[in-house]
Amino acid sequence: MKKIFVLVMAACAMTFVSCGNKATQQGDAAEAQTEVSAENAELESATTELAAQLEAGDVNKFQEALQTAKDKVAELLQNNPELAKEYLAKVQNFLKENTDKVKALVGDNQVVSTAVSALVDTPADSIVSSLQNVLGSVEDAAAAKVDETKQAVEDKANEVKDAAEQKVDEAKQKAADEVNKAAEKANEKVNEAADKVLKGAGLK
Repeated sequence: MKKIFVLVMAACAMTFVSCGNKATQQGDAAEAQTEVSAENAELESATTELAAQLEAGDVNKFQEALQTAKDKVAELLQNNPELAKEYLAKVQNFLKENTDKVKALVGDNQVVSTAVSALVDTPADSIVSSLQNVLGSVEDAAAAKVDETKQAVEDKANEVKDAAEQKVDEAKQKAADEVNKAAEKANEKVNEAADKVLKGAGLK
């Protein structure tokens, strides 16, 4: 009877473990699916604003959309370089596929024309590499600034501490001087009293 009970308990335990593992796997799969969906949404929106402004014929808004796309690539690059490359490739393909429309919209606007050319003619890997270098430089500069600020704070704290210690030493010295003066005055009074006693007794 005991053996049967033990076997039943073992079977239950294995069932619970199996269910737990299955639930964990399902949770991981759902999370992965959510990430994939989010990435697909990012890629789908890569050219939405560019297309809208191209159709609207607003060169200034189109320039803003280009800048937004570049900013988005830089943002994605920090967490997901591969997604950043895909996003950039999608933007590049859109510009290449709509070359005539883009040229007609841009016209003689040299700034926008240069921005479009930089995106279309430069390989995605080169653009990503350049952005990574820029981001690295910015991060290094930020870290250096943090260290510099931290050092300045520490130096100031040490200055305040030294000044406070100096004040304490000065206060101690002043107190000691006052004590010495009081002791000297007390000694003078004692000596004066002793002189009076000696004179009164005819001993001086």
